[in-house]
Amino acid sequence: MVKAQNPILKGFYPDPSICRVEDDYYIVCSSFKYSPGVPIFHSKDLAHWEQIGHVLERHSQLPLDGDEISRGIFAPTIRYNNGTYYMITTNVTSGGNFIVTAKNPQGPWSEPYILGDEECPGIDPSLFFDDDGKCYYVGTRPNPEGVRYNGDWEIWVQELDLDSMKLVGESMAIWKGAVKDVIWPEGPHLYKKDGYYYLLHAEGGTGPEHAISVARSKELFKWFEGCPRNPIFTHRNLGKDYPIIYAGHGDLVDDKDGNWYIVMLASRHCKRHCSIGRETFLAKVIWEDGWPVINPGVGKLTAAVELPFEEAPVPNEISWDDRLTFYSNRLDDRLVGIEKRDEAIFSLKENPGFLRLYTRPEKMEDKCYPSYLGVRQKDYSFKVSCGFEFEPMSVNEVGGVVLVQNHPNHLAFEVTMEMGERVIRVRRCVKGENKVSASMPIGSGLTQIELKARNQSMDAWIVVNNEYRLLEKDIDLLPYTYEEAGGFVGCTIGMYTSSNGTESGNHCDFAWLSAERSL
Repeated sequence: MVKAQNPILKGFYPDPSICRVEDDYYIVCSSFKYSPGVPIFHSKDLAHWEQIGHVLERHSQLPLDGDEISRGIFAPTIRYNNGTYYMITTNVTSGGNFIVTAKNPQGPWSEPYILGDEECPGIDPSLFFDDDGKCYYVGTRPNPEGVRYNGDWEIWVQELDLDSMKLVGESMAIWKGAVKDVIWPEGPHLYKKDGYYYLLHAEGGTGPEHAISVARSKELFKWFEGCPRNPIFTHRNLGKDYPIIYAGHGDLVDDKDGNWYIVMLASRHCKRHCSIGRETFLAKVIWEDGWPVINPGVGKLTAAVELPFEEAPVPNEISWDDRLTFYSNRLDDRLVGIEKRDEAIFSLKENPGFLRLYTRPEKMEDKCYPSYLGVRQKDYSFKVSCGFEFEPMSVNEVGGVVLVQNHPNHLAFEVTMEMGERVIRVRRCVKGENKVSASMPIGSGLTQIELKARNQSMDAWIVVNNEYRLLEKDIDLLPYTYEEAGGFVGCTIGMYTSSNGTESGNHCDFAWLSAERSL
């Protein structure tokens, strides 16, 4: 037996989709405007997970120019059939629904097969391979008779020709949701079991009313019958103070012995606000009277899940802590950029042992590709340490550490120039408005920042000659939650430099970045 600890993927890893190939399990998650896109994870026991790369690594696969952070890649699905891995998703910024394929889940993945907005409207696509070898697309789309209210969508199915990667035949709506005037039926997945086609989907929106429902039919092109117990899973009735909220958007998987499980998204909150984002949780599933039951006898997500597998540790297991140094000539998969992540903004070669970020005019407030590389926030009690060298040449140039919720809502700890003097300051950007709340002169050389957060409050320290100097205390982090800032993503914490709209030939060299859970 092995015990999985929830969340199995900690931090902003929403909309999980899972597939099994023999003894190996793979999960992909939404990445929105972060790049590379669609992180992919591997496990042999559903408890120990490691990231094996990203599905979308090239700009030709991931055009995201000039959009909000919560746009981009929505709800990927991963499936395997006859020697090929398939990942289907929606780029709501550019291109709509598309498919990429690979022979190895680590890649390389193909260029996109774009399905077309007119032929394939809507979002949240999935693929289903039937017993006869045919493949079917299932997704969501606005009510074709006219959207009567916000979230008036339906779930539809159509055959996909695998040779041409095009939809063929007629499409048909097969389900709308468990309740009358349901809002946002989304994340649909099809399965076949005991002669029935099962449709699992989320509904109720991605907030407090989020839920998982299921329907079934003996025929694929027929209106489905809903489970009498729908929704079959939700945390909506547990109250606003229950520590795990927004549960929904699941994908089922079985093991070789016929046991079933589900991965789903949910959020841990602090003070009824979420800045970590939506994470990936695991639960057991049984079948009763022809319908799935999630976490039988419990009916909610649990902190741990006992699994009938031999423990299978992985070399680079996802953990609470991210400690990065820069001695390799390859960028760590945990580091993500905004829009892109290429050598237009960084170098690992120019100053060996350091990550160099180029000081460019792009600034975090704008919908752009800034000089930023970060990791996901994973808890509400955490500490960040970063060491870097930066000599600003003007008042416009900044370099340091940023906590990012989105472009108009971020928190910066940055070195700059004020009145001819090198200083470090705290800059709070809330709803697009900047305010410098603290500033301290510092000498030249390596700058070390230490941030300590607990319960949506943060203290910022500067370390000089092993002496800690308080920069600012009790910084409010609630503005950087998605309840206040809007959107669908969690916070990332990372390295940043900008010349704020002016040309620059400068750079900022980072020696390390560490983000660790603190109890």
